[in-house]
Amino acid sequence: MTADTRALGVHGLLAISNHGLRHSGGIERYAMTLVRGLHARGIRPTLIAKTFDTTLPEYAWVDPVPAGVRGVPGKLRDVWFDWRIGRAKRRLGLFPLIACNQTRWSDIGICGGTHPGFLDAMGRTAERADRWKIALERAHLEASHTVVAHSARMRHEAQQHYGIAAAKIALLYPPVDGQCFFPPADAACRDALRARFGLPHDRAVFLLASTGHQRKGLNVLMAFFAATRLPATLVVAGRPLPHVAPNVRHLGYRSDIGDLYRSVDFTLLASRYEPFGLVGVESVLCGTPVLLADNAGCAEVIRPPAQLPFSLQRPSSLEHAVAEAVERWRGGSHRLTAPAAALAYDPSVAVHIDALLGLVAQLPAQRDRKRLHERNDSY
Repeated sequence: MTADTRALGVHGLLAISNHGLRHSGGIERYAMTLVRGLHARGIRPTLIAKTFDTTLPEYAWVDPVPAGVRGVPGKLRDVWFDWRIGRAKRRLGLFPLIACNQTRWSDIGICGGTHPGFLDAMGRTAERADRWKIALERAHLEASHTVVAHSARMRHEAQQHYGIAAAKIALLYPPVDGQCFFPPADAACRDALRARFGLPHDRAVFLLASTGHQRKGLNVLMAFFAATRLPATLVVAGRPLPHVAPNVRHLGYRSDIGDLYRSVDFTLLASRYEPFGLVGVESVLCGTPVLLADNAGCAEVIRPPAQLPFSLQRPSSLEHAVAEAVERWRGGSHRLTAPAAALAYDPSVAVHIDALLGLVAQLPAQRDRKRLHERNDSY
């Protein structure tokens, strides 16, 4: 038993809940990073999830509790998953629960985004399914003893939309695995990576990683790159493109995203709603600067010249940012020589796990155990 395990003391069986243990969006990467960080401390958490990729090494480092939602109507799946989490928590005596998804059974609730904030950014009004999501998110934040906000913007949204007390919110920027995200060894290594991905050497290459094109601003970027006369190409990793466009290429879903960051010249974040944006920090750690919309949470922690800002409210600012990037590329001065110095926080997994275990140690165990039994099963 390690010192970290003993430090959990009376807090019993540490558990994590998330929609899946798999390669997917930012919150899935965050949950897998937590598993890896805890494994390094000799802590084996219980993981409650809808789906598990059993081929991942992280699968062997958790006690999996499948909570499938097959057969449940799509709009009810999160509510059903929440109910399954409650059953598992009570049956197995799990405490504390670090909840990466929205659930009223959270002890430490991760706030990586808010649904009202998303609706506002997308210009949408709440429909019935949205109101269900908001109710579950409110329960998630209110039931948690501590809310972990992944950006100052999320801290503000938790207060603005749900009235969560500032004293209850801990600001912890998300970690990035340094074993996956690091600069290329040298120029020859980078040239080999560009050849592997079939990237041109006579054009500046910009990367968009997107699993949700509408939110990620793909339409704006495709329209710009299709019309620009600059020697610039946009490559998209993730979902298929809606149509073919000049100067735009699709690379499909990638499990080698670190190599892709190292091979391109710049990464782009043009999301209409981006609570943090792990890709920004991941890219910087690979030595690749980021063109960053000013509404992204990670804009709080990426310093110039690693960040070239623009505003979605001013379309001309995107053109100026791309033009500046191309000018740096032409001069051969665009790569980051000291990536860690470009960040305003330490993104190491060990530092984040230290902070998270510190919050676990502060949980009032007896009160939360009592609360566990007092919660009823209905909204």
